[in-house]
Amino acid sequence: MNKRSILTFVLSLGIVLAASYGTSAVAGDAGIIRVSSANSVKATADKMASILKSKGATVFARVNHAAGAKKVGKELRPTVLLIFGNPKLGTPLMMKNQQMGLDLPLKALIYKAKDGKTYIAYNDPAYLSKRHGVKKPEKVFKKMAGILKNVTAAAGKK
Repeated sequence: MNKRSILTFVLSLGIVLAASYGTSAVAGDAGIIRVSSANSVKATADKMASILKSKGATVFARVNHAAGAKKVGKELRPTVLLIFGNPKLGTPLMMKNQQMGLDLPLKALIYKAKDGKTYIAYNDPAYLSKRHGVKKPEKVFKKMAGILKNVTAAAGKK
């Protein structure tokens, strides 16, 4: 399968997933799932971190990009990156292809968009599977997808 076929497949998959999960796929953002939040960036990030911890995940870092921008005299709408994961899920994937470590632990970007709404964006585990050529254990990717879907939906609710 050539790169163009893979990209077409991933874009199609993202659009199908977005339609079925109430999320939106943005053109040019192959493999990214975006979920809207009814909360502020801070409240969404706080809620998501709390939910992840309650499910046994480790929140490794919280990066406040807007605060970083302010330190260099720039203004950026509220933007927070959560880095989180569970070595029980990620390690078997990295054992198959160590370059999975480029995308693991997982990340979620919570940001206030130009339209004033808050969104949570993350990499689709199916995209990561294809990107790194790791198909198995398939159940791990499905579990990651389910966790991300449920956690982002819960974090986005009032």
